Amino acid sequence: MDSQQPNASTPTASTSALTAIDQWPVDHAAAVVVSADGVQGTWGDLRRVFPLASVTKLLVGYAALIAIEEGAIELDQPAGPQGSTVRHLLAHASGLAFDENRVRAEPGEKRIYSSAGFEVLADLITAETDIEFADYLAEAVFAPLGMTSAELVGPAGHGAQASADDLAAFAAELCAPTLVSGELFQQATSVQFPGLSGILPGYGMQKPNDWGLAFEIRSEKTPHWTGAKNSPRTFGHFGQSGTFLWVDPDAQVSCAVLTDRAFGEWAIPRWTQLSDAVFSQIC
Repeated sequence: MDSQQPNASTPTASTSALTAIDQWPVDHAAAVVVSADGVQGTWGDLRRVFPLASVTKLLVGYAALIAIEEGAIELDQPAGPQGSTVRHLLAHASGLAFDENRVRAEPGEKRIYSSAGFEVLADLITAETDIEFADYLAEAVFAPLGMTSAELVGPAGHGAQASADDLAAFAAELCAPTLVSGELFQQATSVQFPGLSGILPGYGMQKPNDWGLAFEIRSEKTPHWTGAKNSPRTFGHFGQSGTFLWVDPDAQVSCAVLTDRAFGEWAIPRWTQLSDAVFSQIC
């Protein structure tokens, strides 16, 4: 890839771990490493806007948490088919199919990864707040965090776009939440409906396939897109557009990477290697 140096206005203490991205088979990439003390490393054009694919779910899920804090919706109110709740939808336990509003299982029975469930959730928030969901997301999450280029331009399950600068701001929020209470954030980053098995896209069947409220929980999954050094409590998401964001609460470190190449075999070893290198340099 053609490497591009970080913007002059952005911290440039890039760790040597991130320079490995320059050897990736992608045309453009950007990355940030964030800790409780702020940005620790950067790579690439931090203002370039990339499609986030399923990393969108983290932003949408966070907006849902804010809606819960505001009293617009409740975590255990019915929201989907067959009595599935907001909690079920956020935790991929509603029984809805991956990409359509079709029931495949009873609520709480299986971990069926469902983008459709996030669209149902977005529709609920629109109905309860009388605000179009894209506007609610912008007002609740993007504006207070200064995510100036972030935007929901498609479905709530996978249709956001943002820059690495934006994800750095979001990662900082996830390291030290200000927009939601500590109690709710603890729920969001803890396993919901423990013991459910299911397919982790790109990585096959996981028993169990642990998930929080929008956040995938690493637990003891193998194989996995994070590093071998990440703690089991690591939470985050990756996207089919070649993007990921994880937060390791034990190490108090987050890493986000954006690329312009769809997820595939090229990414599986490189993402793990990069995450492990980040730990070696930062932790």
